[in-house]
Amino acid sequence: MPHITRRGLAAAATAVLLGATALTACGSADSGDKAGAGSGPVSLTYWAWAPGMDKVAALWNAEHPDIQVTVQKQASGDDLVTKIITATKAHKGPDLVQAEYQALPTLVSNDSLADIASEVPGVKDGFAPGIWQQTTFGGEAVYALPQDSGPLMFFYREDLFKQYGLTVPTTWDEFAATARTLKKKAPGKSLTTFSANDSGLFAGLSQQAGAKWWSFEGDTWKVGIDDAATKKVTDFWGGLVAEGAIDNQPMYTPAWNKAMNTGEQLAWVSAVWAPGTLTTAAPDGKGKWAMAPLPQWTEGENATGSWGGSSTAVTSDSKHKAAAAKFAVWLNTDPKALAALVKESGIYPAATAAQTSGALAKAPDYFANQPDFYTRAAEIAKTTAPAAWGPNVNVAYTAFKDEFGKAAKAKSGFDTALTALQNATVADLKKQGFEVAP
Repeated sequence: MPHITRRGLAAAATAVLLGATALTACGSADSGDKAGAGSGPVSLTYWAWAPGMDKVAALWNAEHPDIQVTVQKQASGDDLVTKIITATKAHKGPDLVQAEYQALPTLVSNDSLADIASEVPGVKDGFAPGIWQQTTFGGEAVYALPQDSGPLMFFYREDLFKQYGLTVPTTWDEFAATARTLKKKAPGKSLTTFSANDSGLFAGLSQQAGAKWWSFEGDTWKVGIDDAATKKVTDFWGGLVAEGAIDNQPMYTPAWNKAMNTGEQLAWVSAVWAPGTLTTAAPDGKGKWAMAPLPQWTEGENATGSWGGSSTAVTSDSKHKAAAAKFAVWLNTDPKALAALVKESGIYPAATAAQTSGALAKAPDYFANQPDFYTRAAEIAKTTAPAAWGPNVNVAYTAFKDEFGKAAKAKSGFDTALTALQNATVADLKKQGFEVAP
């Protein structure tokens, strides 16, 4: 991929603000005199949504009297993206922001983030290449530092796999065969479900298959959501749903919780944060679930996708970019900071050195039967495939929920849904004024 500049991303930034609400919170420009040389400590404002981030920042503040960080709790997702863009236009943005990986192209295209490459030399080696790539878009600029990640894995009821004589699948072909075998042995049970109410899982599965949903050259974007890799994913899952080999109900509902808790569903393709969800959704399964690497498309391959994750970015509004970058480096690489992030914020750190130390040296209580849980998770995280995000991920995610939700319910296959998803994403980019390749 060619070197990526902000100009190459910034074809139609102002259109993103249509419908944006008025700015309701003040950022760094309203923080009073942000001290420069000789006028006291530098004051930085950090917009973040992760719980306990103020406690983590307090550790920094205690050791760095010359650079003081104030955390302002924010909503996550599209609301924060809109708020940051609005603040940038008004020159009232914070110094730092917690940004999901898929939001970075939108923020860069709206000139909201600073390139901090010159401030973070040598940092990239502390992260898996596929994670680091999401903050650089494969170029030389660095728009954020990875904070947490969500590598995909395969979770399954160990006791029920034994009961039904099932083997943990290592390929997707084996996964399909396992689903069919279970249906024959226990028609009332399903290996898992295909859910259309969380677009991140589908994105991660496509990422593992090698999909590149967005790419660009110069000022021209290309949308490849219907590429061969993604079509492979949709054909696979759509086929299993159509034949009734797996369930077609959405996740996170009372019915799904019950199915997970009672063993009506035996497995779940999820991310490293799954133990927390299972603790709530399937409390009776404690000590009965186990984790394995994600099945591969070709035997012998070793790749996974990611579901979720965020970064720490320095904004273009910051008057103290070097100081902000220094805090971002500390937050995401310092052992004390990383331990605090795990303890206070409950994240799975993107920094590879922190994935098997401190609070993560011991398996989650829910997986006490698998004491090497985080050791295995760290090995899987290293294999995270690159992801290709674009400036209208929110539109694509909404279209996925609509189109794939209807297709899953009808058990009609996913070809039409994938085409509709591609078309909706392209149409939105053109409507915003971006140049889009045919």
